[in-house]
Amino acid sequence: MVLSTTQSILIIAVCALCTFAERALPFLLFRGKEVPEIVRYLGRVLPMAIMATLVMYCLKGITFSSAAGFAPPLIASALTALLHIWKRNTMLSIFGGTVCYMLLVQIVF
Repeated sequence: MVLSTTQSILIIAVCALCTFAERALPFLLFRGKEVPEIVRYLGRVLPMAIMATLVMYCLKGITFSSAAGFAPPLIASALTALLHIWKRNTMLSIFGGTVCYMLLVQIVF
């Protein structure tokens, strides 16, 4: 199925509108009010829970039958963790780990 240009533009517009609404909704809901404790709690714990879930998802396919099956993801994960501990910059950590993984997979292993 091939989409027309108009259909593609409408899909992008709906996605952009939903993303904007998702970002603006908390500000509209809590404007001038105290933010409930449960919302503050979720704001503290969900980022780490999401990151832990992503780490488990990324490492679930590791095989130990050869070095190429486990070395690149483990080395890249370690580099990502070290970069984050060192600089506390999420974008740098993710970018550095991704580049490391891709270089290991494409060039070394």
